[in-house]
Amino acid sequence: MAATEQRYWEDVAEGDPLEEVSIPLSLHRLVVAAGGNRDFNAIHHNPKIARQGGAQDAYANNLFLQGMWERCVRAYIGNAGVIVKLASFRMSSFNLAGDTVVTKGKVLRKWTNEKKNLVELEMRCENDRGVSVAPGSVIVALPKRP
Repeated sequence: MAATEQRYWEDVAEGDPLEEVSIPLSLHRLVVAAGGNRDFNAIHHNPKIARQGGAQDAYANNLFLQGMWERCVRAYIGNAGVIVKLASFRMSSFNLAGDTVVTKGKVLRKWTNEKKNLVELEMRCENDRGVSVAPGSVIVALPKRP
């Protein structure tokens, strides 16, 4: 879906996939992300310190990965969609410098509640070693067609 398009609640069906978002994690990107989200813990931008802590290399922090979820979800819901809740975000393995992380999602269910048109999206991140962040969900509110 183009950024100018809007997804409407009536157009959503359970099982629909979200368009995947792939981001290569260079050390440069991790350094910039650490500066941007003010997580200056060296494990996220210094390979030597990360290895001393048990990781294979510097790795992405939670805020960076949550940002990937948000990018994937916002592309799906459009400008009038609203992120209501992020739940069960759980890292199960490192997303290391040199990895390409792919964020994926699908529609779990949709319902109307308190005059809101809600959709629950199942989300996850994967890298070459498998699922790295999951299971998780994002609940969004979508407009109805005018």
